[in-house]
Amino acid sequence: MIEKREFYIDGTWVAPLEARDCQVIDPSTEEVCAVISLGSEADTDRAVAAAKAAFPAWAATDPAQRRKVVEGILEQYHLRKEEMAQAISLEMGAPIDMSRDDQAECLPWHLKNFLKAFDHMEWIRPLGPHAPDTMIALEPIGVVGLITPWNWPMNQVTLKVIPALLAGCTCVLKPSEEAPLSSMLFAEFCHDAGVPPGVFNLVNGDGAGVGTRLSSHPDVEMISFTGSTRAGRAISKAAAETLKRVTLELGGKGANLVFADADARAVERGVRHMMNNSGQSCNAPSRMLVERSFYDRAVEIAAEVANGIKVGPASEPGKHIGPVVNKRQWDQIQAYIQKGIDEGARLVAGGLGLPEGMNKGFYVRPTVFADVKPGMTIEREEIFGPVLCMMPFDSEEEAVRIANDTPYGLTNYVQSADGARRNRLARQLRAGMVEMNGKSRGAGAPFGGVKASGRAREGGVWGIEEFLEVKAISGWDVAAE
Repeated sequence: MIEKREFYIDGTWVAPLEARDCQVIDPSTEEVCAVISLGSEADTDRAVAAAKAAFPAWAATDPAQRRKVVEGILEQYHLRKEEMAQAISLEMGAPIDMSRDDQAECLPWHLKNFLKAFDHMEWIRPLGPHAPDTMIALEPIGVVGLITPWNWPMNQVTLKVIPALLAGCTCVLKPSEEAPLSSMLFAEFCHDAGVPPGVFNLVNGDGAGVGTRLSSHPDVEMISFTGSTRAGRAISKAAAETLKRVTLELGGKGANLVFADADARAVERGVRHMMNNSGQSCNAPSRMLVERSFYDRAVEIAAEVANGIKVGPASEPGKHIGPVVNKRQWDQIQAYIQKGIDEGARLVAGGLGLPEGMNKGFYVRPTVFADVKPGMTIEREEIFGPVLCMMPFDSEEEAVRIANDTPYGLTNYVQSADGARRNRLARQLRAGMVEMNGKSRGAGAPFGGVKASGRAREGGVWGIEEFLEVKAISGWDVAAE
């Protein structure tokens, strides 16, 4: 069993001021795999004070030097990437091959994209030829609080910490108490890469404790949060009193519009995307809307694919899906499956209970509901598990109406051979991202949504700009440069 009872504050590992233990459960076995300490308000204050003291020097550091420090974090990852993959797999249940290939690899992918964007940043530039003595300067916002979730732990840590450091901010990270081990390893990367003391700090804790204190702390200029919409609202309220900047990346209920002219693998691709990471992705295509002439066949394909997806322990190699993160999540998903049955949706794959042959672990059967009606609970609410909802549509207009009739607006998907149709739909769908015909977003494209999915834009140049203030300077002496 792993014991991680210290926090990383001001460049060193320190004991908590008020010890409160928290067990980390291996979701594959339901056994305790680690014990960490949860921070208090005093621990949070200590970390914020360290970040505040370090901010002036880090903000004044030459951008090239900040880049060099961040490159050092990437070097540390390459030295210890298997440790990172193992930590993520253990703490949140990602199968080890997926953890190696996808979960852990988020760190180098995003970090390299940030460096590319960073190299094209103009930190101070003229407003334009009409105002030659007015300059626009980009400056770090200050101390930032970063609150990350358990479902893609290193993805979100990288999307927040790296642009904050590049922008010249100092930060306090509160990772999810469900998946803290990967973040503590990341703190070791920062230490060994030579991140100056106080520039990066880590305090484990829960939302009610460390999360609330960071959100309301007068010396924290910004909160960047990824998690549930419910928690995002609470953070916004806590932050309002100090008028800090708040960026939120929240839940989703993505619609996947499949037209009759879609390619032969469109349905299979949509099902596998939904089940990936055991359905625990905010951008999952959880509602599959299918053109009626193709609907019956699409349901058959979806059921066949879902029934063929294997479920197994995170420690085993292979292309199976693992457990969901904890008992609370498992119970919630079971309740949604029962609700779908009760409200009259047609269960065509999966269903209630553990997969066959399993009696321990938080495993969910890959589940597909057909004939889901708009307004059903499983059509409206984010389930955050391997549960797909299918429904037919008769026209493009109806598909858009159903897709947009949701509080969320993170990612929508379109499958069609008709390029003009795809282009129309890409503009009509209310979401921060639209992915079509299986094409992923390009390197450095922003990740974020609209409506109840939050308004953050993480990744690339947009991700760095979220941590910057824009200053207008008039009367600039160009000749003095």
